Amino acid sequence: MVVTGAGRGIGAALARAFAAAGARVVVNDLDAAAAGAVAAECGGTAAPGDAASAEGVADLVDRARTALGEIDVWCANAGVAPVGGAGASAGAWATAWEVNVLAHVRAADLLLPRWLERGAGRFVSTVSAAGLLTMLGSAPYAVSKHGALAFAEWLAATYRHRGVRVHALCPQGVRTDMLTAAGAVGEALLAPTALEPADVAAALLAALREDRFLVLPHAEVAEYYAVRATDPDRWLAGVNRLQQGLERSAAL
Repeated sequence: MVVTGAGRGIGAALARAFAAAGARVVVNDLDAAAAGAVAAECGGTAAPGDAASAEGVADLVDRARTALGEIDVWCANAGVAPVGGAGASAGAWATAWEVNVLAHVRAADLLLPRWLERGAGRFVSTVSAAGLLTMLGSAPYAVSKHGALAFAEWLAATYRHRGVRVHALCPQGVRTDMLTAAGAVGEALLAPTALEPADVAAALLAALREDRFLVLPHAEVAEYYAVRATDPDRWLAGVNRLQQGLERSAAL
């Protein structure tokens, strides 16, 4: 199996959990030293590099096939969360789209032919609760994670009957560098209920055993998602109250 963005945080926890369960793991990260350290820890193969660009994804797939023979599970976990709203820079929007969405599309494009021929394969998309709900303070993150969820849903709807299983991993706050980088917004919205990365990995392993598409390490996200779907005005009013609270506290 392959885990992108696995040098730290959720990705590293996924690599460790899968290795402990007996999987052979290819550990990818832009940080070569971090990828090497996690790979050494879990007896895996380090494959540092860019897991978002077309060339980087193709190279990672080739290296993983050389190490594993075949790729049974792909965890598209690498992500970025640039701060900003509609006025975020074009570069921030482009990077969010490349890393949070197109990396998944490019990997699936290369993996699907063999998976469909074999009638088996699993694609795990780290979407975050932002893909089901939203993320105040980061329009590029919220929008691109919605895109990641939409692509995961499309994959599942299109190929489930042909043996391809898809899982959307949707935690809220997790104690990672990304949460720290979210600053006051992350501290106010996510830190109080933040989980450890190992908790998120355990939730994913349980979902794989049960063959569940949505993986919700924070159980309350299911309730929020249901309100969003059935009473969007109520849900938007509630989130806007959070926005007003952040503005009053100068978190935004």
